[in-house]
Amino acid sequence: MSDAHRADTKAAPLDPAGRQRIAGILFDKDGTLLDYAKSWVPINYELGRRAARGDEALARTILAETGMDPDTGYVTPDSLLAAGNTVEIAEGMIAAGSPLSLADLTIAFDNLFAMAADYSTPVTDLGAFFAGLKAAGYRLGVASSDNERSIRETARRFGFTDCLDFVAGYDSGYGIKPEPGMVLGFCAATGLDPRQVAVVGDNNHDLHMGRAAGVGLTVAVLTGTGSPQSLAAAADHVLADITELHRVL
Repeated sequence: MSDAHRADTKAAPLDPAGRQRIAGILFDKDGTLLDYAKSWVPINYELGRRAARGDEALARTILAETGMDPDTGYVTPDSLLAAGNTVEIAEGMIAAGSPLSLADLTIAFDNLFAMAADYSTPVTDLGAFFAGLKAAGYRLGVASSDNERSIRETARRFGFTDCLDFVAGYDSGYGIKPEPGMVLGFCAATGLDPRQVAVVGDNNHDLHMGRAAGVGLTVAVLTGTGSPQSLAAAADHVLADITELHRVL
């Protein structure tokens, strides 16, 4: 850390309890900004079909082995389909019986995920939501286990591209969740200390990433695959969705 960065960190304003105030917010995408069940359960079915080359029985097996009940669409918290990146999901589907190669599945899935932005359902009006946070002075970023192109397509579609100071996908070079690299990249891009950052996500990969980086606040939301029980240990706060974030900031 540079001397200038150390000086900025020491000069950061404190809240009444003597803690550094949150100045930056790093959001997960799927299940946090986007409603997971409405946006991704249909995509998961398509992943299974493609991985199985149209074999419906094999597709059901693949989905079950990677975390989704093929009958109900329920996705197990912290499973591959809930928290894995493209390569991890592809590896899991190959282990479950997909005859396709890792390279072919990874390319197919990344392309599908990027197109999925046009069919996603946001948790709230994301353009207005991010504009409000930006106007309040927060530095903002999105860190996802999805690919970077998909994140940027989502930001474009819902009108918050200009509000973002940082974007990182699993393929952006910052490492993968739950490693701390995406948070540290956000800090490098914004000049913030990790203690000035809140990480907001819907599963433990997000929260553990924040804890590993030493962030000031970890916030879980229930619009993804996690439950209050599965998220409580790693979250400072568990909220219904991101519109309640003002309560903890």
